[in-house]
Amino acid sequence: MKKAEIIIDKYFLTGKVDKRIFGSFIEHLGRAVYEGIYQEGSALSDEQGLRKDTLALVRELQVPIVRYPGGNFVSGYHWEDSVGPKDKRPAKPELAWGVIETNEFGLNEFADWSKKAGSDIMMAVNLGTRGPEDAKNVLEYCNFKEGTYYSDLRKSHGYKDPHNIKLWCLGNEMDGPWQMGHKTASEYGRNSAENSRLVKFMDPTIETVACGSSGLTMPTFGSWEYTILDECYDEVDYLSLHQYYGNAADDTVDFLASSKGMDDFISGVVAICDAVKAKKHGKKQINLSFDEWNVWYHSNEQDKKLEKWVRAPHQLEDVYNFEDALLVGSLLITLLRHADRVKIACLAQLVNVIAPIMTSDTGVASAKVSALLIGAQQPIHIGDCIGVDHRNQRKIADFDTEMDKLFAKFCDSVAKLQSLLEIPLEYPVNAMTRVCKKLSLPKKEALEAIAMYEMAYGGGPATAHDVFMAMQEIPYMMKTCHTPEAKLLKAEENMARALSIRWSDYDVAKELKW
Repeated sequence: MKKAEIIIDKYFLTGKVDKRIFGSFIEHLGRAVYEGIYQEGSALSDEQGLRKDTLALVRELQVPIVRYPGGNFVSGYHWEDSVGPKDKRPAKPELAWGVIETNEFGLNEFADWSKKAGSDIMMAVNLGTRGPEDAKNVLEYCNFKEGTYYSDLRKSHGYKDPHNIKLWCLGNEMDGPWQMGHKTASEYGRNSAENSRLVKFMDPTIETVACGSSGLTMPTFGSWEYTILDECYDEVDYLSLHQYYGNAADDTVDFLASSKGMDDFISGVVAICDAVKAKKHGKKQINLSFDEWNVWYHSNEQDKKLEKWVRAPHQLEDVYNFEDALLVGSLLITLLRHADRVKIACLAQLVNVIAPIMTSDTGVASAKVSALLIGAQQPIHIGDCIGVDHRNQRKIADFDTEMDKLFAKFCDSVAKLQSLLEIPLEYPVNAMTRVCKKLSLPKKEALEAIAMYEMAYGGGPATAHDVFMAMQEIPYMMKTCHTPEAKLLKAEENMARALSIRWSDYDVAKELKW
């Protein structure tokens, strides 16, 4: 049997963890903004239209920084359209995602939201269809105190104090041909150098992030990083990395090994950064911003059917499973292992769009947790189900306590399941029939499961454990018939009660007519 060994050396430190490594990302995409963080007129929103329930969860997560407003969206973004009186803001076709952007929510609203969320802003500028002049103007609007055209324009919009945004992304995924204003490496390298130089003339206290490869598998990976850094190394502070992971092939082993790919990606980019530093006899170190990463594949087929040119459709709304959670945890560990060079990271995204938080018109925080025993042909439901639903029937604050109780019940149920091996049954088919009826299990599926067991039994010794395992066919058959989740869950919880009954009461010779 193979054994794992862990060696902990408290003096062998990789580097100090920058809190921004736990950042996130909100783009004008799907329902991330509209219905996600902003929904004017909703009973769940404050006087500004900001979702209070979303804000509460973001504060609970303690998200240190949020990247905004894109993503692909930023490469066609005119920030001026998003400020000033809402009734004067233009609605425009948004080419990145094929929707209508109303600009109802914009730069100042996001600044307000960030303050309420307790998060700093990582602002992206449009280097797709725009350039240095626009970057300079939006910086002036955000960071100058007063006395200039754009700072006074901000004041006229009701924001006397500057937003003081200190971290700026120089475009988004400019290596990708899907990007509006897509550039070659030489074009973008020169452009990013001039943009960074210009905005730092305006505010020397800011930091800038240049676009690295938008994925490890890009054909230009490596050459892209080297070429752009050769142009902008002395002008920028960070280089970005983006990568999404999926399991369309349904290969769990390969999927859970994706963290090795992230590790290789980071190590490769670090090597390139240091190579350029050596070439230039550089004094400073370029660190990394892994500002888009997550699992993304569940919603791909659904999104192919979306109607174009609508407002805030249900887009990129992956519903995650435990397998995805395991990988995300592994990826976080990989980022932490590279804390010496990865100083910023953004889980993409925060709300509704490939996100840990999902909203509805009745609220957020929907979760259900069940105790399942893995090992048989089908997972065995052996305990209660607890949850927080959209109507907040259970307080989120109590969820951890309930989880502890559920785990205790799970451990107790495992012991009870094992004890069934010690309970002999003389009439197992009759016992199974009576137990299924007693537990109000669905008659059709129960009778089919009983018939299957009777065919397999063939007489001889049997135990309560044999019968209980045969009963596991019932939820399996219900699933294949697409039984509603609530009805299935109820049947599974009822069936779990079989672990605690007195089986001798049901082990009788007389057959039951059901």
